[in-house]
Amino acid sequence: MLFHLISSAALALSLTAQAYAPKADVRPLVASGDARAGGTVRVAIEVELPDGVHTQAHTPRDPLLIPTLLEIEAPAGVTVSELVYPEPKDFLQTGQTEPLAVFDRRFVISATLTLDRAVPAGRLVVPAHLRYQACDASMCFTPARADLRWVIRVIAADTPAPAQRHEAVDLDGRWDAAVTIRGLEIPFRLDLSGDGPGFTGTLFNGEEAQTSSSATRENGSIVLRYPHYPMNIVAEEKNGALVGRVEMKDDKDPNGNPFRAVRHVTGAAPSDVPDVAGSWIIPHETNKGEKAWRFIVKQSGAEVQAAILRVDGDTGALTGRYANGSFIVSHFDGTRPALVLITPNADGTLRIVQKAGDRPDSEYVAYRADAALAQGLPQPADYGTYTTVRDANEIFAFRFPDVNGNVLSNEDPKFRGKVVLAIVTGTWCPNCHDEARYLAPLYRQYRDRGLEIVALDFEEPDQQGQLARAKAFIAKYGIEYTYLVAGAPAERAEKVPQLLNLNTWPATVFVGRDGRVRGIHAGFAAPATGEFHEQLKAEFTSTIERLLAEETPAAR
Repeated sequence: MLFHLISSAALALSLTAQAYAPKADVRPLVASGDARAGGTVRVAIEVELPDGVHTQAHTPRDPLLIPTLLEIEAPAGVTVSELVYPEPKDFLQTGQTEPLAVFDRRFVISATLTLDRAVPAGRLVVPAHLRYQACDASMCFTPARADLRWVIRVIAADTPAPAQRHEAVDLDGRWDAAVTIRGLEIPFRLDLSGDGPGFTGTLFNGEEAQTSSSATRENGSIVLRYPHYPMNIVAEEKNGALVGRVEMKDDKDPNGNPFRAVRHVTGAAPSDVPDVAGSWIIPHETNKGEKAWRFIVKQSGAEVQAAILRVDGDTGALTGRYANGSFIVSHFDGTRPALVLITPNADGTLRIVQKAGDRPDSEYVAYRADAALAQGLPQPADYGTYTTVRDANEIFAFRFPDVNGNVLSNEDPKFRGKVVLAIVTGTWCPNCHDEARYLAPLYRQYRDRGLEIVALDFEEPDQQGQLARAKAFIAKYGIEYTYLVAGAPAERAEKVPQLLNLNTWPATVFVGRDGRVRGIHAGFAAPATGEFHEQLKAEFTSTIERLLAEETPAAR
C-alpha cells in the first residue's frame, strides 16, 4: 500500500539547472522504545538541503508548482494514521511579485503508524521514498528522489508490560552528563538533590548554578523543567546510569536529543600540563564588523574554565580538563551547547577548534593579548562605542505593552525625571539571561535613589500569545523592573529607530534624567569572562552613579 504525502517542490525547471541538483540529506527517525502490535509508533524524516536552498510547502500556493511526494510503503497490517509537517514560511523568489510558501532548508515531517494486533513480533522494515525538487532564490533544479526506510522493533500485542519498580533509587549527588546534538556529544555537569517537592536538578555556567524551576522523580525516573529557556531533561535510571532525552525549543528530532549521565568520578591529574591561563585575542572578522574576539582562560592545574567574548556577549563558561595534548572544554546550562578543543602550539599561540558534529568544525588561532598588541593584530570592538544614537539631543522614546497588556511609555510618571536603563533584550537570547541575573539585584540596589530599568523585549511570533517563556523568565530571575514586549526580533530596528548599528543582543541604553541617551553598551560580558565582567560592572555602576548625581530637570 502506498501512502502519498504532498509536501512541496518547485517551479518550472530551468535548463541551466539540470546539470546540478542540490542533494537533500534525508534521515529516518523512529521514536525510542519498542512498538507494540495493536498500538502505534511515531516515525519521522529529517530533511536538510544545502545553504540557500528550499522546497515548496505541503500546499503550494500555485497549482502549477511541482509537488514533493513522500511515498510510505506501509507493509501488511500497517497504516499511516497521522501526518505532521512544519508551518510554511513566505519566500519571495527573484523576479516574482508574490511570495511562495516554502519549507526552510531544514525541516522535519513526522507520521504515526498504526500496527494491527496481527503484525508479527520482530524487526519491521517500512520503506519510503522522498521525491523533491530543490529551488534557490532564482531557479529550480532537476527533480530528485531519496530512498529511506524505518526499522522498528515490534513486540507482540500480548507481551506483558515491564513490571513497575517501586523501590527508592538514590539519585542525589553530582553526575557527569552528556547531550548528543547533531551527532556531537557535549559533556556537562548535573547535580541532583532532594525528594518530593524539594527535588531539583542543577546545571552550571561556570560557578553560576541554574536550578530547575520544577522537577519530579518517581521509581528511578526524573523530569527536570527549565521553562525560562524552555528546556526539559527526561530520563530514567538504568543499571546505575540515567538515560533519556533533552527537549529544547526548535529541536530537529521530535524525540529530543539523546541524554546520558553517570556518577561523577574524579580522574587522576595528568602531569606536564601547559599554562594557558590569561587573556587572549582571536583575530576573526564577522558580519557585525568585528575584527577580533577575546578569549579568557582561568586555570587550576589540569582544570580550565574558558570563554570566547564577542561584541554581543560570550559563549558561557567552557569547562573541562587537559588530556592527550589538548584541553577539552564544553558548555551546556540549558542553552549554548558547545564543545571546544584548545591545543597549545609551539610558537605560544593556541589552536582553538569548535566542534560542530555533522557540520564542518570552526578553527581559530589565539594570541596572548600583549603579543597580539605588539604584532599590531586587530583588536576587539569597543562595547561602549559600537552602537550609537542618531541624535544625542533627541528624547529616547518607547511605548509598548507589558506582559499583562498594560501600555507604558517613556512619558509615564514612573520614568519621567529618572535615570533609566533601557535593555534591548529577548528571552531566547542566552546573554540576555546572563544580564537579567545581574540587573535584578542592581535595580533593587538603586531604585530608591531614582533608577528605573525597562526591558524592551523582542520575542518570536509564536511566543507572543501567552508569553509563557517571558513570564517564566521574569519569575526565574526575580525581575521587579518594568518588562515591556516590544515585538519580534526582526522588528528591532523599526521599534528602536533611534539607535544606530543596533545588532547585538542585549544592548543597554543609559538614559539621563533629561530623557536623552547618555551611553550605550553593546552585548553583555557575563561572569565567565572574568576581568571583563568586572570591568562591565564597574562601568555600569559608575555611569549610574554619575547620572543619579545630576539634577532633575524642570518638568517638560
